[in-house]
Amino acid sequence: MGEVVSLQALVATLSPARRAGTKVAFANGIFDLLHVGHVRYLQAAALEGDILVVGLNSDTSTRALKGAGRPIQPASERAEILAALSCVTYVVQFEETTCDTLLAALRPDVHCKGTDYTPETVPEAATVAANGGRVAIVGDPKDHATRDLIAAIRRGPY
Repeated sequence: MGEVVSLQALVATLSPARRAGTKVAFANGIFDLLHVGHVRYLQAAALEGDILVVGLNSDTSTRALKGAGRPIQPASERAEILAALSCVTYVVQFEETTCDTLLAALRPDVHCKGTDYTPETVPEAATVAANGGRVAIVGDPKDHATRDLIAAIRRGPY
């Protein structure tokens, strides 16, 4: 089971772990309605390192990205659910719409993105490269988009 932590606590934890040779994998997302695509993405991301850090968009950044009309669960609840997954080591929230600041502070070995991205479309690719990491596209290639779930709910009997 993972742990929800602050950025400061996570940096302090990762520093000695890295010196000991621990490989850090990082994955991020909104995870507003957790579904099987998210689980498969995180399971695949966990295989890229010894520990998996999940960056979670805060409520503020989620609303900035998805709009005020998009239903979301509070970030504290999303974090608790993510931390309960056996493949997740740490969950840390971030306020910005991209996780560049978080990536610069954590300097993961691998930044994992789902199969809806290509290495060229990862918004944080330059930050990852500047910090000596690499981007990995991981997860289930099947389309399990949250937007599709929300559209189905809005249409009626699901």
